[in-house]
Amino acid sequence: MSPPEAYLWQALRRRPDGLKFRRQHPFEVYTADFYCAAAQLVVEIDGASHGMGDNPRRDLQRDATMREQGLQVLRFNADDVMKDVESVVTAILLAARR
Repeated sequence: MSPPEAYLWQALRRRPDGLKFRRQHPFEVYTADFYCAAAQLVVEIDGASHGMGDNPRRDLQRDATMREQGLQVLRFNADDVMKDVESVVTAILLAARR
């Protein structure tokens, strides 16, 4: 895991609001950074490489594939995780309640 993923994992592994998250969870040909089965929620952390080359297009395709499976996909910038992980966790929990 990247440092931002590891930092977020420290918060999610405590099962906030009783939600269990898995890290590096496989979906077909993709692997989600984090997944909560109870909320059908995928959380992706995007570092600088996500804006390079054809990565933005691939991320869109990946998100579309996961949404077709009925999953909600959230993306967060790695810098935002490192600066304010609690706000990221709050946003994740709000999405999980939908």
